[in-house]
Amino acid sequence: MEFLVTMTTTVPAGTTPAEVDEMRAREAANTSRLAAEGRVLRLWRPPLAPGEWRSIGLFDAAGPDELEATLATMPLRVWRKDEVTPLGRFGNDPGRDRVAVDPDRREYLIWFAVAPPAGTRPTDAEEVYSREAAAARKLADEGTLLRLWSAPGRNAGLWQASGDDEMRDIVASLPATAWLITETVPLTRHPSDPIRLS
Repeated sequence: MEFLVTMTTTVPAGTTPAEVDEMRAREAANTSRLAAEGRVLRLWRPPLAPGEWRSIGLFDAAGPDELEATLATMPLRVWRKDEVTPLGRFGNDPGRDRVAVDPDRREYLIWFAVAPPAGTRPTDAEEVYSREAAAARKLADEGTLLRLWSAPGRNAGLWQASGDDEMRDIVASLPATAWLITETVPLTRHPSDPIRLS
């Protein structure tokens, strides 16, 4: 099972720069170990306010208890608050590791909910969903759509594009775009991201 974890770190007052550096080094070493064990799949940084220290991680675990055991091994946990989102299978997901991450493109996490207009006939909805599935396959084949998941109350997609304008155009081109309520989070690769890019 996969989980998205938003990790927000608050450095305690009075902590010296040397102590911060030592903690970060321990965290990076532990993250490398967890990645080698297949427990940390990806790490990103979302847009940050000045002085903010936050990251988003994609983790693999058998369930919430195993995830908690993984998170508890991370040195920064003593300074951190974690927000966990369990991820389920989404029908149009290309699948883990099927689409390569392109070092020349930016990644985006897009949260979305589908809200067909009231009175939409089931046959019309099925036609739109069928076209949406075909578009997802095409975008995965083109290397734009990396992953899709279901999540409590909404869904999530991991995408890559040359920039914000292209990402907006891609979302606008989706067959179900008029029915989508979206929140787009531009991502920057974390220095400890397990993915190795050429």
